[in-house]
Amino acid sequence: MADIVPIAEEHIEGFRVALASVARERRFLALLEAPPGADVRKYVQDNIASGTPHFVAIAQANVLGWCDVAPKPRPTLAHSGILGMGVISEYRRQGIGRALLNATLAAAKAKSMKRIELTVRVDNDPARRLYESCGFVVEGLCRRHMRVDGEFKDSWLMALLYD
Repeated sequence: MADIVPIAEEHIEGFRVALASVARERRFLALLEAPPGADVRKYVQDNIASGTPHFVAIAQANVLGWCDVAPKPRPTLAHSGILGMGVISEYRRQGIGRALLNATLAAAKAKSMKRIELTVRVDNDPARRLYESCGFVVEGLCRRHMRVDGEFKDSWLMALLYD
C-alpha cells in the first residue's frame, strides 16, 4: 500500500508525471496532457502556501496518484471547492483512490468547506461508485461536457455537502 501524504515541494515532478500519465489516457481528466512544469510548480506551491487540501500517494519515492480540492475564488462560493484526483493505471483498484479521497475530504472538512463538487464522465462507473460510497450524490447531467478527439462526452455533476 502507498503512503498518503500532503503534497510537498519534493513531490512536484512526480505529481506532474502522474498527472501526465492519467491525462494521456484521454478518459478521466479534462486535461489531455500535463501543463508545463512551471505551471504545475506554481499550482502546487500555491496549494502548499494556502493550505489547500492536496494529497499524494507515494510508494518507493514515486507518486502513484493525487487528490485535491481547489477552493472556489469568489467570496460567495468560498465555502466550496472542486475535487480532482487520479491514480496511475497500474495502481488502480488497490484502495489508493479511496485512501487519497478520504484524506483529502477530511482536510477539506477541517478547513470548514461545506460543499465539495466534481464532474465524472458517465462512462466512468468505477469512479462514480467510489464517490457515491464516500457520500457524493449526483446533482445533474452535464451534456456534452467534454469533447475528446471530436467526440462529445457527458459527465455527472456530483457533490458532497457538510453541515
